[in-house]
Amino acid sequence: MSSNKTLTQQVSEIIVSTRFDDIPDAALDIASECMLDAIGTTIAGASEKSGVGRISIEYAKQIGGSGDCTLIAGGVKVSAPVAAYANGTMCHALDYDNTWWPRNHPASPTIPATICMAERQNSPGSEVLRAIVLAFELQGRMRVASIGRNSGGIFHHPGIGGTMGAVTGVGTILGLDADQMTMAFGNAGSRAGTMTANHGTMTKPSHSGIGSQMGTEAALLSSLGWTASDDIFGSGGFYDALYGEGHSDPPVMLKNFGKPYRMVDPGVSYKLYPAKYSIHRSIEASILVAKENDIDATKIKNVDIFYPPTALIDRPEPRSGLDGKFSIQYGAAAGLLDRHVGISTFTDERRFAADMESLLPKITIHEDDSIPADFPHSWIIVRATTYDGQTFEKKCTELKGQAGVPISRETRLSKFFDCVAGAISKKDAETVVAITEDMRNVKDIHQLMGILRNATPH
Repeated sequence: MSSNKTLTQQVSEIIVSTRFDDIPDAALDIASECMLDAIGTTIAGASEKSGVGRISIEYAKQIGGSGDCTLIAGGVKVSAPVAAYANGTMCHALDYDNTWWPRNHPASPTIPATICMAERQNSPGSEVLRAIVLAFELQGRMRVASIGRNSGGIFHHPGIGGTMGAVTGVGTILGLDADQMTMAFGNAGSRAGTMTANHGTMTKPSHSGIGSQMGTEAALLSSLGWTASDDIFGSGGFYDALYGEGHSDPPVMLKNFGKPYRMVDPGVSYKLYPAKYSIHRSIEASILVAKENDIDATKIKNVDIFYPPTALIDRPEPRSGLDGKFSIQYGAAAGLLDRHVGISTFTDERRFAADMESLLPKITIHEDDSIPADFPHSWIIVRATTYDGQTFEKKCTELKGQAGVPISRETRLSKFFDCVAGAISKKDAETVVAITEDMRNVKDIHQLMGILRNATPH
């Protein structure tokens, strides 16, 4: 690779030169698992109770025109960018899609865009998996290049790095060459930018939809000859705009690219609760302390939560069930009251139930600087005190499904079947599982997309 190439050109050359046979089986297996997980969360997101799925589908039908890309749970095909937007938004609607460290949602901005373009291009399953692996890798390396530099917490990465991940996935399916991929990245740099100020609202899940759509559009335009900067990742470009000059390390993107792939090591975290990952430990600790001590939540006098410095999750009075996904207090209250947290936890009905209204004011949070803030090494303590003076405590360190803490195939499938229940038949759900698990041998994904298109929101 020529040293006089720009950083962006070098990244593009690595991506387009990586063949399916270059990717280890471990990464391909994880890509198919992530694909199934994303399909499940998208179908579940179509029925999200605040209306994110319903409005996304209605909007896509209004503006989508004729096309050849499936609108999941919409019953129709629309244009590629519109399908990418709606499907990406629904994939993130429940905040149930996977995550990793450094923080980002690698699947929801990339997999919906990649599979709708694969449908349009009649791509084989092997190309789908190659595109997903590369899309994840590019996103992950972008986050490593910006580790510890989150622009004051202003920007939300699914609409930033996720946009570039979508370029990678869609561009791979389209067969862009290195020059075209470079131009697509440059174009996408002017399309990226979503804000954490919208956490707890309908707009937050649209960040993945925006990343998915903008990446798709940039790749399509590049395939037609559209030009842009040839070094959007270099000096004065994407990183400097987000983090300020000198506050990132873009060349890290090139270092040992794919050796190993980041979806393998450090790995992907699968969410077992449909909420912001930063509150999962409080949920887990609360469920366990309630179960292990058979605590009657109506007899709780107060609850203390000790947690690391973490932005955006101190919401003592969530405005809605949707807002509760970002409240450490609400997650703990639900765990203590119900000893289970699922999709129905984050409805307005549950949020404003009398027992929830009674328990929430009793919860006090304590930000503890001695607890590591980096998620893989962090922990949370939940301490519940009852009116008779008894104190019960639970510390949560590892989460099931967290990168490095694998979950079984049975657990992954249980989540998937729960997500699609009532939307597709058990037979169709089993067909989706069979297709995704054998994706490397699938001739095309039309049968799969037909099932997803005809899913019924409920």
